[in-house]
Amino acid sequence: MLPLEDTQSQPDQRQVRIPKVGIRGLRYPLTIQRPDGSRFPASALASLTADLPATERGTHMSRFVTLLHERRDGLTPAGMLTMVRELRARLHATEAQIILTMPWFIEKMAPVTGAPGFLDYQVTWDASISGDHARLITTVVVPIATVCPCSKAISDRGAHNQRGELTFAAEGTSQLWPDDLIRLAENSASCELYSVLKRPDEKAVTEQAYDNPVFVEDVVRNATVLARNSPHINAFRVEAENFESIHHHNAYAMVEEGW
Repeated sequence: MLPLEDTQSQPDQRQVRIPKVGIRGLRYPLTIQRPDGSRFPASALASLTADLPATERGTHMSRFVTLLHERRDGLTPAGMLTMVRELRARLHATEAQIILTMPWFIEKMAPVTGAPGFLDYQVTWDASISGDHARLITTVVVPIATVCPCSKAISDRGAHNQRGELTFAAEGTSQLWPDDLIRLAENSASCELYSVLKRPDEKAVTEQAYDNPVFVEDVVRNATVLARNSPHINAFRVEAENFESIHHHNAYAMVEEGW
């Protein structure tokens, strides 16, 4: 077979460096390895990019998918940092980034009866490297429940409550897992959610939420205190949004530290 021309490696005369070039919107199967060694399957939406010098016409797109395919089994936070370093090396780049967004299932037991069921969360791993510094930002989107303190204080009967979402993004050590952020988020709300609740469980979570009313301001402050006390979190952003049950708008609050 005659050699094929490598047009991507041709020189470019326009002198425009491209900070990010690569692939986006790639849905790919992979497995996650837990700290205990167990694994579970996931389907990730992937984005892989690297920078391209002003002197080169194009990048090698196939190398992005090849790397993800080779590294798809047993991913961990530390493995994400290893993979982004390898991506930069394979592309002969100075910077690289890998973003994986996937559903994250945790089996939860109902608080009284112990009835099991899976609850789904959204998790994003964002690994990047520039110079000697590699960083991993883990973002979780956690469904929560809140009871309004004002409604409870002024109402003769009950208090309005609603579901919401707490989005927790954190840069930390390789020992920081999405499960850790999920637990911090759930501990910041009036009550966590479950997929299976029998009547004794429903009574328990309703009363727990009623005894622990919080505004969105309280939620982000609670999460901030917990994040500050975590040995594995160096910087974070926490956003709470309530899907208000008696207003035609959502309530929102945000705190970030270290960025």
